Amino acid sequence: MPEPRSGRRRFPSRRAVLAAAAVGLSTALTASLSACSSSSGDVSSGGVTLTFSWWGNDDRAERTKKAVELFEKEHPGVTVRTSNADFGSYMQKLATQAAGGGIPDVAQLDYRQISQYSGGGALLPLDDAVDSGAIRTSEMDEEFLHTGTYEGEQYAVPMGRGITGYAYDSKIYRQAGIPTPQPDWTWQEWAEANRKITALGLESPDGRDVVGANDNGVNEDIFEDWLRSRGGKLYASQTELGFTEDDLTEFWTFCDKLREEGVVAEAADTSQANTTEMSPMGRGLAAADFTWDAPFPGYTALLGDQVHFAPVPTADGRQGAYFKPSMLLGVGANSDHPKEATALVDFLLNDERAGDILGFTRSTPPNRKVAARVARTLEGAEREIYQYAQKMEKYGLDAPPTAPPRGDVAIQTAFKRAYHRVMYELTSPRDAAREFIDEANRELRS
Repeated sequence: MPEPRSGRRRFPSRRAVLAAAAVGLSTALTASLSACSSSSGDVSSGGVTLTFSWWGNDDRAERTKKAVELFEKEHPGVTVRTSNADFGSYMQKLATQAAGGGIPDVAQLDYRQISQYSGGGALLPLDDAVDSGAIRTSEMDEEFLHTGTYEGEQYAVPMGRGITGYAYDSKIYRQAGIPTPQPDWTWQEWAEANRKITALGLESPDGRDVVGANDNGVNEDIFEDWLRSRGGKLYASQTELGFTEDDLTEFWTFCDKLREEGVVAEAADTSQANTTEMSPMGRGLAAADFTWDAPFPGYTALLGDQVHFAPVPTADGRQGAYFKPSMLLGVGANSDHPKEATALVDFLLNDERAGDILGFTRSTPPNRKVAARVARTLEGAEREIYQYAQKMEKYGLDAPPTAPPRGDVAIQTAFKRAYHRVMYELTSPRDAAREFIDEANRELRS
């Protein structure tokens, strides 16, 4: 079985911990994770107790605990103590645990955490477990599996396969005479669609005109899709950006002009968009919002079945979207029971019965057989995003990048902060791009 790297283990610095804590929407450190143990008391002498933590809503928690209970039945003598919390609280708690060397035996991880925790020695390399078949990956796409690597080693395995798109109100699009968006529609066509929608003069709940969409400039994920559609990338390496000041200036200028035209959300509305309900679309202020596939059903639940999922626009037909792990599973480097921990990871990813229980609560399962099996039971918005992913895969997407650098968490926060200055007209797109790149380079090289 895999063993931790030899030599002195490097745990994340205080700066890294604070950066990881900034990922979540919540900024206040809450108390400990809400414990949801799947069984009480210690196991009998000779037994094994694992800890497993994740973030997510009540439905995900209930399903995950049922899958864990099934694992325990299949592995007599193994008890799994589970805990979960909301995203922000979970990120903060896990960062604190990693800094102290106490990451759970099995932990759900965000894509942006892989490089930080792998480089800090908090995660167990999983290459031996994958090579031996202890964690089965034959039904997973090899390029997608690579997203859980750091410096050539496998440290985490994707638990869900997500992709970006736009939640859009098809009724308003038809009213504006806009065709159903296809995978090859362009950023220029998207901008013109926003103008046509705004020109309708539809009234929002607060009496303003309904605009076309949210303001893309605040979101690093959209910028990455925009870059990739032009053949670029967000990072050239673990210590170097993959784009220039000119690239970012062009993107932010494009976004800023649409905001000045009044065809995308106003600055104050963008600043408040911390949830689906508070997004411009959720508040009835816009006809479309950029989002990931996993939270997309929240829009249909809020606004109705006329809301559908559209592809991200392209540059001359080249798609910048890619299949990204919605979350991954890793094993703590200090686990006393790596064999049982990797068995739990394998069970959650590959057992068909576990797949039936977990469903699409973490987006599309990475195991293709499990995904196809579960998809037969999907309805409504969940079925739409599964079909959307199949459509985009058929259209053709570039391979996903490896996990972002350790400084990506802080860089994402800086990106949003820099564009806020642009949309509040405190600086120009060019000056904001220059300042952001200087800050990002310092972060990557620190």
